This record gives sequence, structure tokens and C-alpha cells, in this order.
Amino acid sequence: MLITFEGLDYSGKSTQIKLLADRLRRERHEVLVLREPGGTPVGESIRAILLDTKSSGMTPVGEFLLFSASRAQLVEQVIKPELAAGKVVICDRFYDSSTAYQGFGRGIPLDAIRTVNALATDRLTPDLTFFIDIPLDEVERRIRERKEGKDRIESSGRAFYERVRAGYLHLASEEKRFRVLEGMKSIEEIQADVWKTVEALLKEHVRT
Repeated sequence: MLITFEGLDYSGKSTQIKLLADRLRRERHEVLVLREPGGTPVGESIRAILLDTKSSGMTPVGEFLLFSASRAQLVEQVIKPELAAGKVVICDRFYDSSTAYQGFGRGIPLDAIRTVNALATDRLTPDLTFFIDIPLDEVERRIRERKEGKDRIESSGRAFYERVRAGYLHLASEEKRFRVLEGMKSIEEIQADVWKTVEALLKEHVRT
């Protein structure tokens, strides 16, 4: 089973992924947690390039193709073998991030995004995708609270993130596998919402 988490930066994805993985392990499921970009030696090298503020001259298409190259390595070398072994794979971002960030955010034609996404993933589709939705004002507040410099993508500006958020909400309205989570709820409340959905999906898989 492949479960992905999506959201704007600082939406709380990492926290919810850890809580879900811990709960699944307590329920005796084998779990692997991954992140994008990254997860392989090639992917981690690409991640460093993508987030480096020195890469500020990168074109939208170049950015998208680097994300896709990392994703292709991750799918082929890690995700597909682990799914075949019966593990639950939880991924912090997957190809929906490219649709939202590079498609809606950067303006790359969505048909091109979909074509490359399909190629990079060998048409692998998540069984379940959570989108943790938080307002832009909250994103900015959390960035200020962190008191660290922004990486290259975080420096893209408010209008960019507004387009990305709108893109995610559009995807959620189109894709049945999406579940929108209210990111302003408490960590415990979001965790409960996540587990309720995952538990139901696990039972459905057992029946099938």
C-alpha cells in the first residue's frame, strides 16, 4: 500500500507521517517512510541542488525535470520493490507535488506534467493521498517562527504559494484518493482523522 502526504511547506506533514508510521508499526505492519526529493543516492544529490539558494537561476522546466528524475530513481529502486514485499510505504510528497508546484505554481502545462509524471512513476498511483491544508498566513507565521533562512523554493513568494494551494484543492476535488485534512486542528485531532481513514483502507485491502 502506498500512502502519500501533500501540503504546503510547514503544513505538518512530517509530524503526521511519523505518528502514522508509529501507529502502523504498533499494529504490526511493516512500514517504510520516504521523502521527495530524495530517498536514493541520486535523489539526495538532486535534493541538494533543488533546495540550494545558489540554484536561483533554475528554470521551471529544469526544476520539474530534476524532481522527476529523483522520483524515477525512488520508484524503481525503492518504492516498487518494497510494495512488492508487502510493506506499507508512506511518502512525504509524490507526483502531486509536481502538479501543484510546477504545474499550477510555475505554470508548466498540465498535460506535460501528467505525461512526465506517468513516465517517472511507471504509472504508479498512490492508494491514498492526504492533503494537509493550512492558510497562507499560517505558513508565513511558521516560517518566521522557525527563524532560519528560506530555501530556494520557499523563497518563491506568496502569489506562488496561493497558486500551489489552489492546485492542490483542485486535485482533491478531482481525485477520489485524496483526503483533505484541516491543518489548523490540533496534532491529535489530525492524527485521529488520518488513522480513521487508513484503518478503513487497511480493512478494505484485507477483504480484497
